[in-house]
Amino acid sequence: MRVVMFGYQTWGHRTLQALLDSDHEVVLVVTHPRSEHAYEKIWDDSVAELAAKHGVPVLLRSRPDDGELLDAIRAAAPDIIVANNWRTWLPPEIFDLPPHGTLNIHDSLLPAYAGFSPIIWALVNGEERVGVTAHRMNAGLDTGDILLQRSVPVGPADTATDLFHRTVDLITPLVGESLRLIASGEARWRTQDPAQASFFHKRSLEDSRIDWTWPAEDLERLVRAQSDPYPSAFTHHRGERIRIVSASVSEARYGGTPGRVFIREGDGVVIVAGADARSGTRRGLVIRRLRTEDGTEHAANDFFRTMGGYLTARP
Repeated sequence: MRVVMFGYQTWGHRTLQALLDSDHEVVLVVTHPRSEHAYEKIWDDSVAELAAKHGVPVLLRSRPDDGELLDAIRAAAPDIIVANNWRTWLPPEIFDLPPHGTLNIHDSLLPAYAGFSPIIWALVNGEERVGVTAHRMNAGLDTGDILLQRSVPVGPADTATDLFHRTVDLITPLVGESLRLIASGEARWRTQDPAQASFFHKRSLEDSRIDWTWPAEDLERLVRAQSDPYPSAFTHHRGERIRIVSASVSEARYGGTPGRVFIREGDGVVIVAGADARSGTRRGLVIRRLRTEDGTEHAANDFFRTMGGYLTARP
């Protein structure tokens, strides 16, 4: 098949490489210009550079809303469009243009976690599995019929970075098998159940701010979800912002006011957590390592020289 590819960052790069390694012909690539957004600078393997290396025409667009782009796609005469991590809505005159429409690769197990940063949100929410879905694009946000899904389990110590590497490795076989099924006429599509759908927005600085009224179990997942190279979950100590690099749930239960720097436990320092922490029935969050704003990493036992005082959401 003749393929036009829309994609961006490492997800798009893996998808394009899978297409280049297949029996299909990539006739045009459309990708976004590089961005200064914190999350878009992390997994930023260049789709444009990979396409250029293989002599594939490339168009850079922030949005797919100009006549020149539509004319270029028509001239390329694709049998199918394949998209992965295209950051804006595609209009129907594009996604329905090829005979086989547009196959979108999304890094969640749809219909759950449509939208942005699905792995991070799934880890924060304590999901047991994460994965990748190949579905046909329609006018909704990741709502089209599903062709294939692949998943991996979430381990008790997994970070978002661990899950990124495991799910991005699913892209190549998923793309290859999806195109084989479509080209052979063997594709069987499954309608998404809207009752099971959920939609999530892009992550921002505010989403990394620690709220000490959350239970320690939730905060521990937030720290793992905001693992390096993502901007770490943060709090404030004596007016200074500190980022939590590693943490765990305490072995003992601690009562008091959420955010209290309370006691040493093992190789870390316990912070009282949970809206009902005053009852003494909740476990605390054990901070093990943290990073100050100057980039210096500290063991929590060295940073908190004395117990007492509070960690706060704002200075």
